Amino acid sequence: MKSSFKGGVFLPQNKNTAGKIIEKMPLSRIVNIPLDQHIENPCIPLVKVGDKVDKGQIIANVESGIGCPVSASVSGIVSSIETKVNSEGQSYEQISITNDYEERLSPDIRPINKTLNNLSLNDVIEITKKAGIVSTGDIAYPVYEDLKKSDDKIKHLIINCVESEPYITANHRLLIEQPKKVLYGMKILLKVFDLKKGYIAIENRKPSAIEVIEKQTEGRSFAEICVMKTKYPQSDESQIIYALTGKELGAGSHPSDVGCLVLGAETVAAIYDAVVLGMPMIERIVTVDGDCVRHPKNVYVRIGTPVNEIIDICGGLIREPSKIIFGGTMKGIAQSDIHTPVTKGTNAVLLFSNKKRVRLPQNPVCIRCGRCVERCPVRLMPNYLVSFASKEQYDKCREFNIFNCIECGSCSYDCPAGIPIARSIKAAKQKMLVPKENSEEKGEDQVE
Repeated sequence: MKSSFKGGVFLPQNKNTAGKIIEKMPLSRIVNIPLDQHIENPCIPLVKVGDKVDKGQIIANVESGIGCPVSASVSGIVSSIETKVNSEGQSYEQISITNDYEERLSPDIRPINKTLNNLSLNDVIEITKKAGIVSTGDIAYPVYEDLKKSDDKIKHLIINCVESEPYITANHRLLIEQPKKVLYGMKILLKVFDLKKGYIAIENRKPSAIEVIEKQTEGRSFAEICVMKTKYPQSDESQIIYALTGKELGAGSHPSDVGCLVLGAETVAAIYDAVVLGMPMIERIVTVDGDCVRHPKNVYVRIGTPVNEIIDICGGLIREPSKIIFGGTMKGIAQSDIHTPVTKGTNAVLLFSNKKRVRLPQNPVCIRCGRCVERCPVRLMPNYLVSFASKEQYDKCREFNIFNCIECGSCSYDCPAGIPIARSIKAAKQKMLVPKENSEEKGEDQVE
């Protein structure tokens, strides 16, 4: 097995919270729960203003297509259902619940009445769907869909414990503080896929976490710890698969196409919560850091908690933030409002001042150094792609496999000319995906 992949970049890690125990955040008076938390279809409200709801109760669900339910993260009264606009200008619905602090649990929450030996894949698919479990990080995808697609194809179960983005340590602390939950979730998956052994991928800069997992798995054959080189974007599933199996995941392919299922440690822990305890995904671990935060921390946060309240728990701000990011510095999403609520996919909240801002040149010019080509983990030619994109030569973009780009930003990070390569490629991909009839109306040279 390989320990890494070709390309990528070595980033300053800034793991300021790696040694800090996860703190339980006090409950908010009001939680604002967005209904667009999944990558595919938004949810439709199942409650109305004035309704009394219980913690864990399903309050919204998809009508059709890919998606999963959203549950109330606290008990209380539905105070509003409003249409909001996110940082990318897209509208979505949001359910606000005024907390009654009774922590009244929904009667629908109960563990499955089966032993591990009697558990089936269909059982776990239904449980994870009802629990609303999604993958964590920059893309929140319903986990039950991954399980359905994997079915009888899986030869390798990989638990992704890699955090190659700077600052984020939520996964790290989970492994140290709750390893049994992760490992039992892994055993559930091994059982339903009829596998003898799974792989735990973890980077070499987590010696404390590696030590804990080694002790928990000592003398047991169901888990093999695979220590990976700390390099970005090592946490991307396609890089994990290549590093561990040597198999390449092409554009539009699912890991199951190469016999793999890759799930994050937090996702596997959520599967444990759903199967063993019956709990849906209503809270998550969030790393809070950045040069604006007085006391960076890892905190357990209920879904729908506004960012400003999380900051208060971390001692408030020491300077005014110029940028708020959900997720990592490389692939995270900038937020325009400090009152934005945490969602299922929010593994970090990072706040940076102008001191940390990178100022790019006004009209950068490629110097033909080739660094972007060397750094690309999927072996593309970003220099050509950004040139074609700027000229709207989308046929050429397709010829040079633009849709293989994983938008990791390694090319932009190491560009000495300061060209926003990844941003240009992402914009071109979005334009190319505009339906043909829409592009004709706008007079744009688009395809598909």
